[in-house]
Amino acid sequence: MNTNMIKILIVEDQTMLRDSLEHIIGEQHDMEVVGTSANASKALELCRRLKPDLVLMDVVTENIANGITSAAQIRQELPDIKITIMTAFPEITFIDEAKKAGVHSYVYKYSGNDHLFYVIRSTMKGVGTYPGPEDHHPLYADRFTEKEITVIRLVCQGKSRSEMIEAMGITSSAIKPIITSILDKTGFDSITKFAIYAVSRGLIVPDW
Repeated sequence: MNTNMIKILIVEDQTMLRDSLEHIIGEQHDMEVVGTSANASKALELCRRLKPDLVLMDVVTENIANGITSAAQIRQELPDIKITIMTAFPEITFIDEAKKAGVHSYVYKYSGNDHLFYVIRSTMKGVGTYPGPEDHHPLYADRFTEKEITVIRLVCQGKSRSEMIEAMGITSSAIKPIITSILDKTGFDSITKFAIYAVSRGLIVPDW
């Protein structure tokens, strides 16, 4: 028996993908799947019970549970457990949120199995792995200011301009140049059109 096996907890709500990950990870000579879950809100409880070395967790799981929120809880209570966040969405703010939560590594689902195994092994060696700029969607967060991202999120939530002004604590004259800057950077002629595009492409997952 390999005493250096990496014990992994998989948190993924898509059954086929979860089963596939369990299979391919289980075939690795140095990895063992100790548990799976469809809901990120159960991850902390499972970590207490199963004591994995690493949690491989989707960003958004069953019942819209937030994997990054659960990651922060695990990091606070069980800091020795490594966490790798995975997602299919190049969402504008996910990477920054993951870093703030103390997530060790971040991987896109379309990156391929070999890259996933590399990320898991390097994470266990203390080397965090995050996507580089070349892996990001052209509309990634680096192009936007914090205020612009806030406006984009509010628009994607269906907020009116007056509601956005109230939420941000700014004047109507202050929000106009922010919207103009977003449109200049994206090439859209309407903030509503950009919001529809952003949500449909997974660039923004609205927090309803």
